[in-house]
Amino acid sequence: MLGALITSKTRLKLLIKFFVSAGNTGYLRGIAEEFDESTNAIRKELNQLTEAGFLERKQEQKKVLYQANTQHPLFNPVQRLVHSFLGVDKVVDQVMERAGDVHEVMLVGAYAKGQESDQVELVVLGDTLDTDYLQNVVEKTEKLIDKKIELYFEKPTSGSYIVVYKK
Repeated sequence: MLGALITSKTRLKLLIKFFVSAGNTGYLRGIAEEFDESTNAIRKELNQLTEAGFLERKQEQKKVLYQANTQHPLFNPVQRLVHSFLGVDKVVDQVMERAGDVHEVMLVGAYAKGQESDQVELVVLGDTLDTDYLQNVVEKTEKLIDKKIELYFEKPTSGSYIVVYKK
């Protein structure tokens, strides 16, 4: 869906990286290595997104750090679009519906780092969770979003994560 609207695969990857979570940041060379693309292709897209105001550029010593501009008027709609593209919104809505006393839902793994993946990893924390129901929801949601979903029920001790719901 989003791939048809945004034809540049590099731009799509950058939007996912920076808009899945406002806290995600990156340097030119690091992003180029992460995406396995040339620095010139990444630089071109970063410059265009920065000039349009979607990204902020900050000088840190000898490196330039990029991050989503949360003050941009389209930040929230673009972030919702990215979440919808990734299927996060559908997963959270369905989980919250009947999962028990859910306190927090966290996105972990590749998507929490802003990387494209065929797998969505979620941590669900709460009291008296209906794990059978959650596994059933996972199976149905996987078909809707065409991605594998892994559920965990313990808080991650390390790595990146994004809180997508908090009670």
